[in-house]
Amino acid sequence: MNYSAPQWLPGGNLQTIWPALYARQVLGPRPQFRRERWTTPDGDFIDVDWLQQQTPGKTLLVLFHGLEGSSQSHYAQAFADFAREQHMAYAVPHFRGCSGEINLAPRAYHSGDFEEVHWILARCRAVHTGPIVAVGVSLGGNALMRWAGEMGGAAAQMVSAVASVCAPLDLAAGGQAIGRGFNRLVYTRMFLNTMKPKAMQKLAQHPDLFDAQALRAARNLYEFDNVFTAPLHGFKDVDDYWRRASAKPHLAGIRLPALAVNAQNDPFVPASSLPHEGDVGAHVTLWQPRHGGHVGFAGGRWPGHVRPMPDAVGQWLLQAAGGRHG
Repeated sequence: MNYSAPQWLPGGNLQTIWPALYARQVLGPRPQFRRERWTTPDGDFIDVDWLQQQTPGKTLLVLFHGLEGSSQSHYAQAFADFAREQHMAYAVPHFRGCSGEINLAPRAYHSGDFEEVHWILARCRAVHTGPIVAVGVSLGGNALMRWAGEMGGAAAQMVSAVASVCAPLDLAAGGQAIGRGFNRLVYTRMFLNTMKPKAMQKLAQHPDLFDAQALRAARNLYEFDNVFTAPLHGFKDVDDYWRRASAKPHLAGIRLPALAVNAQNDPFVPASSLPHEGDVGAHVTLWQPRHGGHVGFAGGRWPGHVRPMPDAVGQWLLQAAGGRHG
């Protein structure tokens, strides 16, 4: 990815915050979605938003969103805009509790939830007859790449290509980075502002699920994940969760075309933790531009727009899938 940030948008934090809040998300009309509710094997549900368009294409693009994301996230809107231009079908499955309604089961979602990714992609495969490509953003990117590594050669039976964007492929490095300094004051506070109330809703559904006092006292993602995310999803503690859920050790096992995009100035993902060519197999392509921030990659004149990354990643996915779309 040959990306250079606009001169008016310097630094990783500005390149993260401005695109998410102020840059244009789409170049065409605002995307309209049709929602489907799918019942999960454990009796819970997830909501899937499908892009409404007159002539959806043969190729389906599935987007797995990031932490506390949704189909309304700036990157999800931008990918919808790209899919519409390319005459692709487009779906955003919401991780549990992220569609605006709390889920039912005594669990939520996590960065290494490859079983959930597998079930979602299998369901997409069952309802879509053409090629499928998938992109995961941040948390969703780690989960998707973790799935691709876990599945090995079998992944290609379900999707033609996958991509991750700004995924914290080394969860411990990312978790430590977001818990320090400016990151803790701004990003950690933003995430916990929605994650804590949702966790308390989960406790109201399932009393004694976790220690409410310890959760209220959590001041960073390490403490939150140790009280809530790790134990609810079968991990011993947060260190066990971050180690076992990280996709980086599994990248060499991927056996279908895969792209991992990470900006070197991402505030959440230290450049020192990014995978090198020696960490991945022949099927994985690494794009690590110097600029872009965390899921930023704004382009154009002020106030800018966020299409550069979806355009580059989307075109890569289409080419990797053999150019079959529309």
